[in-house]
Amino acid sequence: MADLDAPRIDAALARTLGIIMGGGAGKRLFPLTKDRSKPAVPLGGKYRLVDIPISNCLNSGIRSIYVLTQFNTASLHQHINGTYKFDIFSAGSFVEILAAQQTPTGAGWYQGTADAVRQNLNYFLEKPWDYYLVLSGDQLYQMDFRELMESHLASGADLTIATLPVNRQDAQGFGIMQTDEVRRITRFVEKPADPAVLDSLRIPGPLLASLGLAPGSDYYQASMGIYLFNRSVLAGCLENNLDDFGKNIIPAAISDRRVQAHIFQGYWEDIGTIRSFFEANLALSEVEPAFSFYRHDAAIYSRPRFLPASKINSATIHRAVVSDGCIITEANLERCVVGIRSIIETGAVLRNVVMMGADFYESQTSAPPGTPPIGIGRNTTINDAIVDKNARIGERVVISPDGKPAEYDGDNYYIRDGIVIIPKNAVIPDGTWI
Repeated sequence: MADLDAPRIDAALARTLGIIMGGGAGKRLFPLTKDRSKPAVPLGGKYRLVDIPISNCLNSGIRSIYVLTQFNTASLHQHINGTYKFDIFSAGSFVEILAAQQTPTGAGWYQGTADAVRQNLNYFLEKPWDYYLVLSGDQLYQMDFRELMESHLASGADLTIATLPVNRQDAQGFGIMQTDEVRRITRFVEKPADPAVLDSLRIPGPLLASLGLAPGSDYYQASMGIYLFNRSVLAGCLENNLDDFGKNIIPAAISDRRVQAHIFQGYWEDIGTIRSFFEANLALSEVEPAFSFYRHDAAIYSRPRFLPASKINSATIHRAVVSDGCIITEANLERCVVGIRSIIETGAVLRNVVMMGADFYESQTSAPPGTPPIGIGRNTTINDAIVDKNARIGERVVISPDGKPAEYDGDNYYIRDGIVIIPKNAVIPDGTWI
């Protein structure tokens, strides 16, 4: 932060409202979104997706935050209310949910990101916030928004968009920004596929050099879906019926507003599909993961549960994240994420498994008659799978996507992107082969 003094930046962030988009029905994350909204999907064993943008805001000094959502909001409400509490002396500090609702001016669902903000604009304008930071609720990254605010103030921008350098192949799946030498955005193309168009959008040499990228590298600026608006600009940009920021509002703003790029060069992953969710979780088990929950300067907050330490009884574990309150007995785990209160019995073998754990403990006699207890039973083998919360998987069960179609709806299981998913509260009897 060499150009602007830190007190000015901190003061601006104190006058900033964070707006986190909860997303739509989360169809690409089904069945994880069957009974919960997308921001409430568990992540990393003990967190929720929504904890990421909220924590980035809190770590950057933004303490006024709304989460906009409309589908399956019960578990998200419970999580937000049980996690983010401020004392009576923290004036203006809150994390609250704004769900779609009927009002005198509208009775419809959110039609897109811009429409969701428009429907709640009266709430956003009723207090004297000077800036509005619009974020996605399903991305995994750690960003210091003080750097974003510094870029915004130093450039005199009306709107600043965070961008990420991506290679040519990946550029075809993003909205790509073209900037001039001072990083002012002059053009936006959604998912460019034409080779000539891609060539014209390439990051120019001088900007590559300023980013520390090799001369001649084939990189493009992809929109991260992170937008910092001035107060009057947000209101003005929504004086229409356009539904989406990325597809509608941003291209229109480029033509008559000063729209700047803030180029981010850290880890960022869009958790939009089962495959991306699966790989992002398993990547946490690496010796030096690209995303780290262990940074002293960027804590990720979540609900305090006061669980006991995990207990490992003679297990063999290679590259795994084991959360609080687990009991693992003589099992073999390789490249796994094990969620809170997970019970894994003797002889179980798990390879490439994201296990979300359980919401409660049960005694040996409290399981419903004829069903296995919550957890994974003796001598069960699971490969390349996601096991959602409270699943009851019996003894001698085999679960693997090998030899099966990449997309399939089975009896109490699903396959998406070649990954088996055992849904929340599922019961898999002893001896089952999936």
